[in-house]
Amino acid sequence: MPRRAVQSPFRHNRGAVLIVALLLAAVIAISLGTYINLSLNSQALAHRTFYSNAAMNLAETGIEEAMWSYNDDRVSGTGWSAWDTSVGTTARRTLSGFTYNGNVTGSVRVLATDRTGLGVSPQIIARSTVVLPRGEAIEKWIEITLSKRSKFALGLVAKDSITFSGNNASVDSWNSDPNGDGSVIVPYSSGVANDAGSIGSVDVSSTISVNNADIWGSAAIGGSNLSAIGVGPNGRVGPYGTASGTLDPNSVSTDFTANLEPVVNPTGGTVITAINNSATVTTGVWRVPSISLAGLQKLDITGDVTLIITAAAGTPGIAISGNASINVASGASLKIYAESDVSISGTGLVNPNTQPSSVQIWGTSSGASSINQSIAITGGSLLSAICYAPHADIEIKGSGDVLGSFVGNTISVTGNASFHYDESLANFDTDDPYGITKWRELTTATERSAYLSLMSF
Repeated sequence: MPRRAVQSPFRHNRGAVLIVALLLAAVIAISLGTYINLSLNSQALAHRTFYSNAAMNLAETGIEEAMWSYNDDRVSGTGWSAWDTSVGTTARRTLSGFTYNGNVTGSVRVLATDRTGLGVSPQIIARSTVVLPRGEAIEKWIEITLSKRSKFALGLVAKDSITFSGNNASVDSWNSDPNGDGSVIVPYSSGVANDAGSIGSVDVSSTISVNNADIWGSAAIGGSNLSAIGVGPNGRVGPYGTASGTLDPNSVSTDFTANLEPVVNPTGGTVITAINNSATVTTGVWRVPSISLAGLQKLDITGDVTLIITAAAGTPGIAISGNASINVASGASLKIYAESDVSISGTGLVNPNTQPSSVQIWGTSSGASSINQSIAITGGSLLSAICYAPHADIEIKGSGDVLGSFVGNTISVTGNASFHYDESLANFDTDDPYGITKWRELTTATERSAYLSLMSF
């Protein structure tokens, strides 16, 4: 009788193991495919992110090229020679030939809306394009707004500290040239006063002691801690309506910077003797050792006059006291350059012209000595002037009004003095370079549509 085959029980086990192995292999294969796909997508995303940054850098390159042309043109007159200037006052240029690894290329189109710089706010728009071998090209759009940098961009600027003493000192502003072209000149009055009376101190260890003064505007500190701005119970910093004893959070800032470049005395000029009595000075550049007036003595300025005070640093250069005065005639102008001390009190410096820029005081002390230049304006008289003296300690004391802009090493405002900043002085330095006042990336189709036709060259 034949023998029956005996089936091993392990055959079923081997089959089960094989099925499990196949299932595991399938799972691994699927997972591996998903992982590879994820890796490829991540690589592609990283690839586009990398070249997106490259596109932004390219747009910034175009912006910098246009800014260089703006600033070079004001000196050489040829800053736009490589640009297309055939359409109005615009300037257009395409910078191309940028190559990257992997057959990636880039270019940037740049538009300057007003190459003359005479517009209220000239703008630069840059449109960069990075073309990839696969996928859509990457574009970045940047819009910036320019303005001239000015030594008088704020009302009061000190390298070190600003201190207000007394209970009624105040700072506000107005605009003597609202159209920006001299066609309409507006004198200061409470009816045209604005709450843009800006003040700032530069050094990181500097302080602003507002105490009980009213700063209708803004305050900026060079350090990183707003505690450096001290306000008393009756003082305030902010727009009209700011409560006593408070700093409006939108009106104070840190990390303030300003480039306080030194000034030197002009060369040339006619040498005259010291002025110690009543006199009249007509149009011209005059070198005078000192000016000292007292009693009822007065110095009349007729025409466009520049006075270069040659007295040495640390000695009296200008001293006006009692009822004496320097009188600037209507339509005349006065520039004073001095490294010596300046003291104006009593009737003081009389300027009937509406714009403070018609009287300019330039402190030329180098700061090399241990004693800073002193510029003191005291008494109850009105002073309309601008003063730039980065190595001078400036004192404004009394109950008078001071109109214009003052820059010094330290500034002290004492008593009931009221300071009124002329906002038009932000455009005073016509020879200063342009700076960026606004930077914006245009990310949406709506934002870009305003320039699309202009940027399609």
